[in-house]
Amino acid sequence: MNASPSDQQKILEIAGLDQRATALNHRAHTLAEHALLVSVGTKSQNIRDLRIAAQTEHSDVKRELLRAEADVEQVVMRITRDEARLNGGSASPKELEQLQHEVGTLNLRRTELEDIELEVLMRIDDINVRTTELTVQETAFVAEVSDLQIRKENALAAFNSELETIAKARMETLVLVSPEFIALYEKIRASNNGTGAALLLAGTCNGCHLSINAVELQRISKLAQDEVIRCEECRCILVRGV
Repeated sequence: MNASPSDQQKILEIAGLDQRATALNHRAHTLAEHALLVSVGTKSQNIRDLRIAAQTEHSDVKRELLRAEADVEQVVMRITRDEARLNGGSASPKELEQLQHEVGTLNLRRTELEDIELEVLMRIDDINVRTTELTVQETAFVAEVSDLQIRKENALAAFNSELETIAKARMETLVLVSPEFIALYEKIRASNNGTGAALLLAGTCNGCHLSINAVELQRISKLAQDEVIRCEECRCILVRGV
């Protein structure tokens, strides 16, 4: 195939634009914010789960406290009733002895129940402290996720703006090159990891970065300027420097 030196230079410009676009797309897909969002998002979700679990535990222990308070109240009521009978003076000596024994037993039970009630209250305090700490951590993670999201969107917006500029320049250059030459370039590019054309500079293909052997270089030097040459290694279009 033949292509004018002008077309060959333009195809090299298009290849440069395509390489820039590929590099930008790679940077967009490998933004540090992508991995950070996954990592921080996972941490945020874990903290949220722990906070919800703590609140559920608080509800359960709160019901336990209500039962403990009810048990203490029942015992206190029985003690009050028995003490009233003791102080009433209407009971027989035997009944008084039984009442005194029961009051003593109830006071022991009251102490046990109040100890249980105190232990439950301490557990609630611990849960409240833990819930507060988890809420603070969750809030911080949510803020970090929001900040990362903004940073990611800003970076992607900048990439997209540059990609649009590249796409516009590419279209403007494409219309200046023969369709047959463009078709060859696109076919090579599709089968060559995105490299369709490269500069031949100092005996080296800038596509695969391999040196061209002396025999091939001598052959190329004798070709007409409008003859399209290909790299023997990567098969991309080689454009001779002007």
